[in-house]
Amino acid sequence: MGARQTVLERYHWAADYVNSLIQAPPSPPASATAEEIRARQGTRLARLRRFLAYIGDPQERYRTVHVTGTSGKGSTAAFIAGILSEGGYHTGLHVSPYLQVETEKLVIDGRLLAGDRFAGYVAELAEAARRWEARGGERVTYGEFWVALTFLAFAGERLDWAVIEVGAGGRFDLTNVINSEVAVITSVGFDHVRTLGPGIPDIAWHKAGIIKPGKPAVTTVADPAALEVIRREATEQGSPLVELAPGRDYTFLAGDAHGTLLREARSGREFVAPLPGSFQAANAAAAIGAVRALGLPALDDDVSARGLAATRFPGRIEVVQERPQVVLDGAHNPDKMRSLAANAGLLGSPRRRVLVLGALDGHDYLQNARIIAPLCDVVVLTAPHTIERATASTEALGEVMRELGKPVETVLEPREAIEVALRQAGPEDQVLVTGSLYLVGQVRERWYPSDDIVWQQTSWPVALTP
Repeated sequence: MGARQTVLERYHWAADYVNSLIQAPPSPPASATAEEIRARQGTRLARLRRFLAYIGDPQERYRTVHVTGTSGKGSTAAFIAGILSEGGYHTGLHVSPYLQVETEKLVIDGRLLAGDRFAGYVAELAEAARRWEARGGERVTYGEFWVALTFLAFAGERLDWAVIEVGAGGRFDLTNVINSEVAVITSVGFDHVRTLGPGIPDIAWHKAGIIKPGKPAVTTVADPAALEVIRREATEQGSPLVELAPGRDYTFLAGDAHGTLLREARSGREFVAPLPGSFQAANAAAAIGAVRALGLPALDDDVSARGLAATRFPGRIEVVQERPQVVLDGAHNPDKMRSLAANAGLLGSPRRRVLVLGALDGHDYLQNARIIAPLCDVVVLTAPHTIERATASTEALGEVMRELGKPVETVLEPREAIEVALRQAGPEDQVLVTGSLYLVGQVRERWYPSDDIVWQQTSWPVALTP
């Protein structure tokens, strides 16, 4: 058996084992009250803390940065990790969800954790969970296993730093067992309202819950109602709060399909973030602010510039092909979709735009459709594959698109949907795939097969497919 086959077999065993732990939808019952939801979330956190203590609290063996936000938290976390690695620190990055392969959630100094090492940590943790449950401990759920696996793997890799992205919210998110050195809040908008609350202040309260006593916090939140909540939490925690505002602290200068140019006020210098979108100026500024707040002598502005420039983060306005141009973006809430629509012009002026749209139920997918529809000439609707999660109604999406005068075709299989879209697109057209990170990951297989990613230990593109 060759080395590649051995690694892939071990990786697939581990991935299958972790996914086998998914036994029910992650959301609380529809009948649950806000109080019941918070009690459920608190119970999950307490259960995870007990299990982590049983395996030796691996999350305490390195220093951490915690990042939350309705939008921008993944890119910001990737930027921070890139800067720390550039500064000579052995750095891990945990983001959620992954696009294609599980090891995208375990990035170390810019490379995915090797597939066989991933399998080793899964086997170690599975045995620990078996012993834990045999002695009377509660069953470790999928989400709890993943967070514990992240902390265990990062400890095993002997990291100096780990940058941890929140899954959803913050205060009751399973990642909020860490005592981070700095908390970063990128934005507050409407998403996950079922569990986070109906209003901006409610959602901001959840985000602000990652601020730790006496430790600095950095935010690029502009909404006054959200900012008031964040300021109050920082005061209660005795946390110095750095507020970064556009025009005052950073300025978006220019951007195209290859990245974003911004000017940062404190240094007076320009920085390049190789991710498209004017909103990346705020994310890069948050990252620079976060590493400054750490007070590490090795992280000067030159290191920040190199770390930003080296960062890659797939699935966020990612161009994977030219002629026709194919753009993948995982926008799944109205804030993200509005940002995508506002920044579409940075990618050029296609003759026609073919939209491939799919979403999960539970998100405001009809509003997302209304936001993106004016930019598109033709729509191909599809349904992302998920485990124990419902997809959005393609019939309802189709009704919205037809009401807006868009020709619609439904192709439920994502890989078939992208082929249909490519056949409809000429060399001067653009194919835009959006609505769900799950969809983006499944379509991305066409250009970057998962097994190749695992074997090469990278999910970042190295060349465009003509």
